[in-house]
Amino acid sequence: MRIVHMLHMFHLCHMIHMEVPPTLAHSHRQSPPTAQEADLARVSGQRLSRYRDRNRPLSIRVIDAEQEQPLDLPAGAVSLLMDILEAMAAGRGVSIIPENAELTTVQAAEILNVSRPFLIKLLTEGALPYRKVGKHRRILMEDVMTYKNRIDRAREAVLDHLAAEAQENGMGYPGR
Repeated sequence: MRIVHMLHMFHLCHMIHMEVPPTLAHSHRQSPPTAQEADLARVSGQRLSRYRDRNRPLSIRVIDAEQEQPLDLPAGAVSLLMDILEAMAAGRGVSIIPENAELTTVQAAEILNVSRPFLIKLLTEGALPYRKVGKHRRILMEDVMTYKNRIDRAREAVLDHLAAEAQENGMGYPGR
């Protein structure tokens, strides 16, 4: 129930472009699930999956301590919850960071899966915008994700080009 409430709050904050409440301003990190939690996530995800692509709010009933309450989830929260359940079912931990969050260089480097010195180099070269708070650099989560998506697309293009060349040269890579 707690994670659903947090997802709901994050989504509402993003939808109406307001500041994230101080209690939610920091990222939420869930360690990799136990085998039992992964199984529960798999079953829950399967049940919820039929509602994912409807792109409309979803009302569910929450039963807790013999009480039953309706809970309305925005469409974006349903999709986000599905992503979380899929990750947990696969045995992966999950982190939730609001889009308007400002990250430290350590946090941004972790998300990009690069070293902090490499990230600092990207910042000084202008590959990523940042601002200084005192002597510390802060990077918007949105900018980190934009950079990551741009780099991922470039990597995919290079791999597609290499695969096409390998096919043309008969190197044993069948076409898609």
